[in-house]
Amino acid sequence: MGDLLWIFVAAAVVNNFTLSWFLGLCPFLGVSGRLDTAFRMGLANIFVLLVTAVCAWFLNAFILPHAPYLRLIAFIVVIASVVQFVEMAIRKLSPALFEALGIFLPLITTNCAILGLALFQTNREYGFVESISFALGAGVGLTLALVLMAGVRVENELRDVPDVLEGAAMSFLVAGILSMAFMGFAGLFSGVA
Repeated sequence: MGDLLWIFVAAAVVNNFTLSWFLGLCPFLGVSGRLDTAFRMGLANIFVLLVTAVCAWFLNAFILPHAPYLRLIAFIVVIASVVQFVEMAIRKLSPALFEALGIFLPLITTNCAILGLALFQTNREYGFVESISFALGAGVGLTLALVLMAGVRVENELRDVPDVLEGAAMSFLVAGILSMAFMGFAGLFSGVA
């Protein structure tokens, strides 16, 4: 049980996909304008990460040992299918959220954090439960990064920011500072996740 907790914490904080490995920057910079949209995008990513982890584990355990050359294309097909399912569900259940997420919802398909999860868990030879813990940690970390960035962006809208720092410049500055802050955790769980 302790190993699962370490895998979760390491994926969420220490080796945060977005702030430490710079994976998933499209939604991080694109959808983090409002807190509610960022949080919902994080939840959508958590769902896709969980389903991808289960499918990647199944493919890796039962199908890909006989055809390892199909690994990458199999992961891409699974991710694209899951994202299409999530997109249809959000369109049906919450049209307002579907409109708010816009183009960034289908871009989960090309979100390198999702593919990175499948490849990382495969390379680390995680079992089923470890894969779920890793996916949850990665999803919580991505959601945390989205919400932190959205919070700072919302706060900056209420402040008098110098013209030179408005827009993309402020976003990149904040992203860099958040990244340095999260990299400060790097020595805590060395060798885990």
